[in-house]
Amino acid sequence: MDVIEVLPRLFMLRFPVGAAYLWRDDDGLTLIDTGTADRAAQIEGVVDGELRRIVLTHWHEDHTGSAAELAARHGAEVVAHRLEAPVIRGNVAGAPPVLEDFEVPIRAALPPLPPAPPCRVDREVEDGDVLAFGGGAVVVAVPGHTDGSIALHLPGPRVLFTGDAVANVGRTMLGVFNTDRPRAVESLHRLAELDVETVLFGHGDPITDGAAAALQGAAAAA
Repeated sequence: MDVIEVLPRLFMLRFPVGAAYLWRDDDGLTLIDTGTADRAAQIEGVVDGELRRIVLTHWHEDHTGSAAELAARHGAEVVAHRLEAPVIRGNVAGAPPVLEDFEVPIRAALPPLPPAPPCRVDREVEDGDVLAFGGGAVVVAVPGHTDGSIALHLPGPRVLFTGDAVANVGRTMLGVFNTDRPRAVESLHRLAELDVETVLFGHGDPITDGAAAALQGAAAAA
């Protein structure tokens, strides 16, 4: 795992597959996504304060894999959209993606990921809810990748966590492996309208300069 300081209060935890993000407030830490099920010990190595909450952008195993272990050890509140919560808890199966032709070989080439253990969800959120970190993090519903995918917008520091609604691998683009591509495109356009300076992706390098323009370009090309 690579630990990258993106901003003075924000760290990217980069894994072989995907990433998580750690936001540090004076009163504690917020973890956005948790990597696969084998990453808890590595994440704990950089948790140097109270882990107050874990926010899961969607149910996929490369985002929720270590959530149950971390939540149990630290007593952190687990937050997810109400449509993702039943899948994260292990009560129902998540819908598989509807692959575009170009995505089929990409998917086939990916290594299998360890399944995510069921995890409690303490707070089910909706579009527009505000979480108490980063000066107020606004939940932005971005359905399409999964039904209950969320992004997080911090208007004060102008930071956006996109989850897998957007990717930045080689170029900024619509995320792949969506359950409903038209809805995913609509969600991308919504994110492109936000006032942002720094954008963090589930897959790909953060953008700290020209982030709004990058999102707008991706939306125009989708």
